Amino acid sequence: MKLYILIITALLLSSMGTSISAQSLEESLKIAAENNPLLKAKYAEFEAAMQKVAQVNSLPDPTFSFGYFVSPVETRVGPQQAKLGLTQMFPWFGTLKTAGNVHALLAQAKYQEFINAKNELYMQVKSGWYPIYEVNQKIGLQKENRAILRSYKQLATTGFKNDRSSMVDVIRVDIMIENTDTEIKLLQDQLRPLYVHFNKLLNRSDSVVVKVEKEIGLIEISTDYRKDSLLTNHPLLQSLDLKMKSAQAEEGLSKKQGMPKFGIGMDYVFVGDRTDAVVPDNGKNVFMPMVSMSIPIYRRKYKAATKEAQFKQDAIVNYKTNTENILVSNYEIAWYELEKARQLIELYEVQISNTKQAISLLEIAYSNSGKDFEEILRMQQELLQYQIATATATKAFFVALAKLDNLTSKTE
Repeated sequence: MKLYILIITALLLSSMGTSISAQSLEESLKIAAENNPLLKAKYAEFEAAMQKVAQVNSLPDPTFSFGYFVSPVETRVGPQQAKLGLTQMFPWFGTLKTAGNVHALLAQAKYQEFINAKNELYMQVKSGWYPIYEVNQKIGLQKENRAILRSYKQLATTGFKNDRSSMVDVIRVDIMIENTDTEIKLLQDQLRPLYVHFNKLLNRSDSVVVKVEKEIGLIEISTDYRKDSLLTNHPLLQSLDLKMKSAQAEEGLSKKQGMPKFGIGMDYVFVGDRTDAVVPDNGKNVFMPMVSMSIPIYRRKYKAATKEAQFKQDAIVNYKTNTENILVSNYEIAWYELEKARQLIELYEVQISNTKQAISLLEIAYSNSGKDFEEILRMQQELLQYQIATATATKAFFVALAKLDNLTSKTE
């Protein structure tokens, strides 16, 4: 089975006292990606996570010490007066590299969350674009309907003057014209919040008017549209995979942190001259290399860190299963919405054609007999409802398609 998508290529015109160049939906997506504050925040979180890597895979700062002997210690070559010390500690082999891997993987997971936020933003922009198209279509249809009703009023007025119809027909048309005027006004008022919502997604002024003009083309979409990408390319799943690798590396890190740490250093002792005797190397300063080692005998914290990493892995497994379930169910719902909209569009096209044919026959009959004017009006309103329903179904179709693109991580 093939689904045929009506592709709407739209032009955005912004009106703020000065004219600007028209913007397509694709250009609006680009502007949103560059300006949206939530997306900027997500990217900043990724950049912040990257900085953590340099913090954890560096050696600890060396320790410098200075000591002054208030009561000098007498030695064979003279009294010890002061001492300088410098020590550098080294963690167990591979500890720094593993710590860097833990946070590098977490940073990559943050980047996948940024990609997911961008996909969500694209879906929101599209879902804000097509309702504007729908309302503009409804306004155009109502204006067209008003013009037809005015022509019917003129026809009814002529019939009344010629005693071929009653004044009731004229009044009935007037009522319908007034209803149409109100509908147009309400639809125009509805555009305001839609503009604000759309512009805020692009992080720009509320006053920018989004004017959509449609051109229709056709492309084919197969059944199970991009379903093979649902559980393989989605950034949330990729983020969880990276978090799993990070948690596994963290488990290894906790074991390495429970191993001894080594230190290398030196002490330099200042020695004064002896005045009571003459000895070889009198007043010679002392240089003493040193080696140290920490002994991790308190194991409780290291065992707890290992358990923590293991529990994280268990949580990620369940998070991933839940995310996969949500993605699959949301895909099926979106696919149903798309298929439903497609079938409704096909139905409305047939109903519109048949209704127009019926109206044409009724108009011919009315011109001959002056009867069934009320039926003409009823059929005209029925035609309008089918046309409005087509616009609504078209909007629903493309919103559902935007959801599918988001779920399957389609890149723009």
